[in-house]
Amino acid sequence: MQYRKFGRTGVEVSTQCLGAMMFGAVGNPDHDDSERIIHRALDAGINFVDTADMYSAGESEEIVGRALKGRRDDVVLASKFFFPLGDERNARGGSRRYIVRAVEASLRRLDTDHIDLYQMHRPDWDTDLEETLDALTDLVRQGKVRYIGSSSFPADLIVEAQWAAARRGGARFVCEQPQYSIFARSIEDAMLPAARRHGMGVIPWSPLAGGWLTGKYRRDAAAPAGSRFAPSDDSNWKGRTVDTDPSAPVRYDAVERLAKIADEAGLSLTHMALAFVGEHPAITSTIIGPKTMAQLDDLLGAADVRLDPAVLDAIDEVVPPGTDIAGIKHLTGNPSLEAANRRRPR
Repeated sequence: MQYRKFGRTGVEVSTQCLGAMMFGAVGNPDHDDSERIIHRALDAGINFVDTADMYSAGESEEIVGRALKGRRDDVVLASKFFFPLGDERNARGGSRRYIVRAVEASLRRLDTDHIDLYQMHRPDWDTDLEETLDALTDLVRQGKVRYIGSSSFPADLIVEAQWAAARRGGARFVCEQPQYSIFARSIEDAMLPAARRHGMGVIPWSPLAGGWLTGKYRRDAAAPAGSRFAPSDDSNWKGRTVDTDPSAPVRYDAVERLAKIADEAGLSLTHMALAFVGEHPAITSTIIGPKTMAQLDDLLGAADVRLDPAVLDAIDEVVPPGTDIAGIKHLTGNPSLEAANRRRPR
């Protein structure tokens, strides 16, 4: 495992970050098994763990908190707030009222007195950004949070947040957590340069494009049982099958070309995809999200993989720099989604 400076901070984090989204009811409901996976990751040299209050409605934070008993000081612990956890109208977003409430709940579930990196999970277009930053600054000054960060912010909002923090003499976002993979490269145009310019760490999510870059989705083959595109009665996933995705043929073509590139380089597609993300100079640590021990062991195998320039050039031929493959939907920078986010409920 290698380590890099976390933006302009004096902290060093592993180049792989253990994402905890799959720990709990949404992924692996076995708490003991999830804790063993966390311990295995720590033993392998990972010192960076990322969770969120919304992952399995707080269950992920509880699992992480128990797993870190006796090892808390060895870990840079990150969590996130923003999404609603109930029906109460003000229990969501980036208001001071909610942030103060959300951090206390996360601290309780994580069973710790501080969170190393507290991130705003999505932009809140209906709340003054300065209100959000002021509230987060207070948490830093109180010692409940060490650093603050953003997730899925577009480049212009990243810059605005930096300027607002400087203008008000408050804490600034030291990290951005964007969607980034071979299939989702549009952040290379503006977001990653903005983060580098402001000395921010970058910790991408979904480096395997929702499993597409593991090669598990194949043309004319059923999606593996338990995968997000497998037929399911779960209301969260119902109807989301590969066959109903109109962009699937384009992705199949790309996966087949990428698998050939990986094979010629002597790599698995998974390892090549993870290594690709880490090759960008703006990237600090890549979030991996295993559900099983076998998945973790496979992902750990990519920790020290580097790609030759010829391999990177070949990947660029499949998905050009700064572009997204058909079907990728970013959660910011999308006018229709932003408009929906701004629209007040009737």
